[in-house]
Amino acid sequence: MKILVVDDETDVQALFEQRFRREIRSGELAFAFAHSGEEALHYLDEHLAEAEAILILSDINMPGMSGLELLRRIKTTYPKPPPVVMMITAYGDDATHEQAIQYGADDFLNKPLDFIALKQKLQSRP
Repeated sequence: MKILVVDDETDVQALFEQRFRREIRSGELAFAFAHSGEEALHYLDEHLAEAEAILILSDINMPGMSGLELLRRIKTTYPKPPPVVMMITAYGDDATHEQAIQYGADDFLNKPLDFIALKQKLQSRP
């Protein structure tokens, strides 16, 4: 499974590579990283054309394009097949949650990330 992690924090890449070391080595998971919504859209333009299934983990609070705007653009630009998008946030306010649901978020994760729960969610995906 290919996973695109979108987060403006630069240490996220090292954290994911450490926590998923075994899955990456076995080829079960492959990660790509984008540090902005714009960078994520560019990545998707290049890779979704290859009919590659991509699961997206996106932070909500980012400078420039927010994770919510990125989610809205992903769901309207790439309707078939729609990428699975899980939103990551340190803030669990109801308004943000509702807006993400309206835009088509498939799941939510809270910061700090519970990597055990995340692994379970990823393993349960087809």
